[in-house]
Amino acid sequence: MPSALAFELVAKCSTTKARASVLRLPHGPIETPIFMPVATQAALKGLTPEQLEAAGCRLCLNNTYHLGLKPGQAVLEAVGGAHKLQGWRHNILTDSGGFQMVSLLELATVTENGVEFLSPHDGTPMLLTPEHSIDLQHSIGSDIIMQLDDVIATTSPDEARMRDAMYRSIRWLDRCIAEHLKPHPSSSSSPTETYAHRQNLFCIIQGGLDLSLRTECCEEMVKRDTPGIAIGGLSGGEEKEKYCAVVNHCTNLLPEGKPRYVMGVGYPEDLIVSVALGADMFDCVWGTRTARFGNAITSRGVLKLRNAQYANDFSPVDPDCKCPVCAPGMGITKAFIHHLAAKETAGAHMLTLHNVSYLLNLMNEARKAVVRDEYPKFLRETFGKWYQGDKAKFPKWAVDALRGVGVDLLAE
Repeated sequence: MPSALAFELVAKCSTTKARASVLRLPHGPIETPIFMPVATQAALKGLTPEQLEAAGCRLCLNNTYHLGLKPGQAVLEAVGGAHKLQGWRHNILTDSGGFQMVSLLELATVTENGVEFLSPHDGTPMLLTPEHSIDLQHSIGSDIIMQLDDVIATTSPDEARMRDAMYRSIRWLDRCIAEHLKPHPSSSSSPTETYAHRQNLFCIIQGGLDLSLRTECCEEMVKRDTPGIAIGGLSGGEEKEKYCAVVNHCTNLLPEGKPRYVMGVGYPEDLIVSVALGADMFDCVWGTRTARFGNAITSRGVLKLRNAQYANDFSPVDPDCKCPVCAPGMGITKAFIHHLAAKETAGAHMLTLHNVSYLLNLMNEARKAVVRDEYPKFLRETFGKWYQGDKAKFPKWAVDALRGVGVDLLAE
């Protein structure tokens, strides 16, 4: 398949499966591992595009389902795509809308043709087929587009439905590829140019927690030779041990020369463990959502700044952070955020900026550690800070998963 992506592997950890790479996309290069903030409806809640750019973000996520409903495809085409709509000069990845099968299941009916949603805005029906999902993403103009996949919760006990969803996702990928390979209408000077020359279609590995299904899906998806590969269907309430088993299993089966994207993952522990398991790209709304509840992600763990204990705490939110909220001289303290958190939107705004900056920087530091071939040391130091050196508090799932790739977090 034609590609508008170049993937350069820069370094590999000699102990774990962690990797550092450069991913060259139509709107500029990005370095992996990377966390992608989620701007669902072409906006990151609480931040301007300029603030997101200043935080170091070069690839954010929009949602096809929501943009297809509002502002709608006609508006997207009239303005020239989401980059212009949201004033964003860097890269965009769009989810296909498949996740809404889980999150809006009561509004959706799945058939072989596609997914019929009832609009949460006015109740009108919207049929999202693989072809329509790709067509919408063409109108959005995102740099990375995702296939429409059949998504069900990993915790579902319905093994037959899980198997059907995996096979349907493979069939739908073929339909997505066919739509994506259509000629690009503005390429009169190069009539053979397709959308695939300008946007990158990623396939999505499904199969729930069944490793044999994941194996079969990996094998089939790899045959389709898409520019990148996602591991989907996780972060849906499954046990962390099982999550790690799926990620580790899939990355063992995926080609080394393509980016690996684990969808919907954003807790700090999940991110750095998943990097050790061989994953490159992540996204999640948690960092921005938890900010709106007054919670700060810090090098000492998550702080609930609405709690009364912070009313007289005049220290920075995170003394190790260099974001605009925590930077020396700004004078923004935990006490100030505590004062604002339940009263003014400015508090949520500041914490959103801090949390996004923290997660972006966490991946930057992880990358540097891989390049130095010190990723095991980075893991031990980072977990040590999060849990104030109390190894008894380290999550067992993380300890076990990292032991599987050669790192003992509990070693002296």
